[in-house]
Amino acid sequence: MTVSAETASSSGLEARWLGKGLAGFRIFMGLVLFTNGLAKLFSFRNIEIGPYSSFLIGREEARSILEGEAGKSDLPLLPSLVNDFIIPNWGFFQWMVTALELGVGAALILGLASRLAALIGLGQALFLQLMYLSSGAWMWEQPHEWVPLLILALVPAGRVWGLDHRFVHRGIGRLRGFPF
Repeated sequence: MTVSAETASSSGLEARWLGKGLAGFRIFMGLVLFTNGLAKLFSFRNIEIGPYSSFLIGREEARSILEGEAGKSDLPLLPSLVNDFIIPNWGFFQWMVTALELGVGAALILGLASRLAALIGLGQALFLQLMYLSSGAWMWEQPHEWVPLLILALVPAGRVWGLDHRFVHRGIGRLRGFPF
């Protein structure tokens, strides 16, 4: 089977647009995580840009979410894990969450080990999904965060507008088994 030059050119163009779309998607998810990490790091919540007013999740809001949702959970072990381990050690975990959001967010923005970063972020998002399972919350409360991260963990989106391209292009990712 032969492929015409027109078909090959068209599929190459489509692949480039798909790569750019996934890169934009990756950068957006990185911004979501990174800005929430900044809010935790610098203890701010409110964002006002002209008439636009919104908020980010700071350390205390994150703790409140955990406390509130753990009490509603019917899952075995989850309320105990949160109430007996995470909340009493919040002084440590608040900084772990902050570091995770800043690190994963920055990696996604830069396209650096983007599949690994998305996988790490996916772990946090799925933990929160477990928290919301039996809470009676909005059906899409957490899937809008973990579904994009799942897609980014499966697709090498850091190769366009990202540093992953440099590593794969040089063969580093293939040689050492990095998930680029």
